[in-house]
Amino acid sequence: MKRIFKITFIITAITLFLATCTKDLSKGPIDPNVLTPANVFNNPTGIKQALAKCYAGLATSGQEGPSGNPDISGIDEGFGEYIRGYWYLQELPTDEAVICWNDETIKNFHSLDWSATDVFIAAMYSRIFYQISLCNEFLRESTDAKLSGYGITNPADLTNIHYYRAEVRFLRALSYYHALDMFGNVPFVTENDQVGKFFPPQIKRADLFTYIESELKAIEPLMVNAKQNEYGRADKACVWSLLAKLYLNASVYTGTDRSTDCITYCNNIINTGYALDSTYQWLFLADNNLSNEIIFPVDFDGIRTQTYGGTTFIVHAAVGGSMVPSDYGIAGGWAGTRVTSAFVRLFYPNLKDLPWHSPTPPKNPKSYPIIYVPGSYQGWNPANTSDVLASVGSNSQYEGYLNFTVDSVQFKFCTTPNWNHNYGGANGILVPNGANIYSGAAGYYKINVDTAALTYSVVKTTWGAVGDATPGGWNTDSPMTYDTAAKVWKVVLDLTVGSVKFRANGAWDINYGADTSRPGILVSNGANIPVAVAGTYTITMKLGIADYTYSIVRNSYDHRALFWTDGQSLEISDMGSFTNGYAVTKWKNVTRSGAQGSNPNYEDIDFPVFRLGDVYLMYAESVLRGGGGGDLTTALGYVNALRTRAYGDNSGNITSSQLTLPFILDERGRELYWEGSRRTDLVRFNELTTSTYLWPWKGGVSSGVGTDQKYNIFPLPSSDVSANPNLKQNTGY
Repeated sequence: MKRIFKITFIITAITLFLATCTKDLSKGPIDPNVLTPANVFNNPTGIKQALAKCYAGLATSGQEGPSGNPDISGIDEGFGEYIRGYWYLQELPTDEAVICWNDETIKNFHSLDWSATDVFIAAMYSRIFYQISLCNEFLRESTDAKLSGYGITNPADLTNIHYYRAEVRFLRALSYYHALDMFGNVPFVTENDQVGKFFPPQIKRADLFTYIESELKAIEPLMVNAKQNEYGRADKACVWSLLAKLYLNASVYTGTDRSTDCITYCNNIINTGYALDSTYQWLFLADNNLSNEIIFPVDFDGIRTQTYGGTTFIVHAAVGGSMVPSDYGIAGGWAGTRVTSAFVRLFYPNLKDLPWHSPTPPKNPKSYPIIYVPGSYQGWNPANTSDVLASVGSNSQYEGYLNFTVDSVQFKFCTTPNWNHNYGGANGILVPNGANIYSGAAGYYKINVDTAALTYSVVKTTWGAVGDATPGGWNTDSPMTYDTAAKVWKVVLDLTVGSVKFRANGAWDINYGADTSRPGILVSNGANIPVAVAGTYTITMKLGIADYTYSIVRNSYDHRALFWTDGQSLEISDMGSFTNGYAVTKWKNVTRSGAQGSNPNYEDIDFPVFRLGDVYLMYAESVLRGGGGGDLTTALGYVNALRTRAYGDNSGNITSSQLTLPFILDERGRELYWEGSRRTDLVRFNELTTSTYLWPWKGGVSSGVGTDQKYNIFPLPSSDVSANPNLKQNTGY
């Protein structure tokens, strides 16, 4: 399996005895066996298992797969999982996501109209502080004094445990960062607070910033070096990434710009040896553990971390309508999440130059009766099913195309995969058991046979694309070239808006157009094929055996625009309808080779918390904000590296004059959408609640309106404020 550490923490997940952080949550051990610190931390193996549970808290919601024995009682294990809750709060209030479900208050996020009693906010808040409590308990029970009391004195074991402690402090800092970003002034508890019920003090947002900063700097020298730890475990690069993220948003949290510090830690990461993956979507597939770009993932595995949250939620919720679930490596979609037209415009301003392509042929084409064409070109094998003609009408008339690479090929026709019933002939007349038929010069031949009329025809063809969308219009063909390996005719053309057809030998005797009832299929004398958007396209036509198919695919465009548009409207008139709004195909439970993940119901895709692409954009933004230690030329190079990957060439690259802060915000959307960054980014640019940037249904209005600035931060759950007299609610709630 791909992750040894993951296997360990799932098989041996342990519930620890936790300090109560919020009085309304039951933080005692939920495991019926009631494991206690004494029988978990009294040996090195148990301590590593406890470490694994700290990591698992980011991925799983309980002790028994997707549901049944939750970490936190009273919270749904689906939306109570850490990454799903984080995704809800970071994506749904923005232009990047809408959801059509009617679960509780879920739709209030997109309209920016939530309250302190919101169950989803309470779930995320509870998960954050459960995670912090988990880490605190690990740190209490793994001190040198405690280890000595347990008789753990082996130097190698102690060295490893010291690394574990640094990692757990990082995990706690990560959750406190999420609390800082989403909730601001929150309860504050560390391992120095004793176990038991008490009222945690409230820490101010700026003070929490200082605490996280100091913790990360303190553990930096204690962490395993970058890229040297087990997969899925934190190292120094993770610490640098969180510091960079903290400093990027420092002006929001403290009122002081820290762009120079952000650049410092971005440089540390960039100089460590991470590299962009060559293909953008590889980052979001079932084998993204192979990535050299991801710095810190939350691990998921379809067998060992079964959950209704995490990437299982992200993939399943995005599939519905006319989408085929198996294309995404899943058994069925949940038909929930889409994007707004405003987000689509980040890729296609004014909705021009949309990524139009021709309809996709069906994956399982029809099967027709066939006859075989054995001959000198293939060893006279009548059982070869590659060299056949098909009867689309299931009658006596057969047709197909064969490529003869030499002159004067000899062949015959067989109605069975043997010589029992064969035909030869001459001059277009079939004769049972007749003489071999001869082709002319080498070339691509259209062959027709009528076994009832005992006739045949053999016509050599060359092919071209023709139409008012092509450079030659309807009168002059644009010649196509036959690709012998792919067995397709191909041409790259600059097309305008208009129509295309295919014809042989520069005449209309043999021509193909669209089958209007079956997408992507060609039929003789078929309909004109529309081209909706001008651009450079690769046009292919596959003949051979019916059904004949074609594709017209634009060459240069931003391949990060992974949208499903078939049957989907661009605009959202009904939030409750999945087909309102483009669907997203960014995340797939399949591997780079196209193989399905280990389980069609639960994903293998790891969630990238930090990755190099984000670091490049943080560096560029910090340079534009005046930070020292970086330069505009380098920043431009990093941005264009992302855009070169996105476009497949340099056609999408920008100039230094185009590299502005508004561009960076848009580019962060294009690069990082559905990765949990958007709300934080919009707040930093003062565009989440203001009317500067509007998107459909912002503020609950179809055209979008500005909202109360209190929604730049989430409220503390009212139940926690009521239970803890030390807590003061965030302004406006």
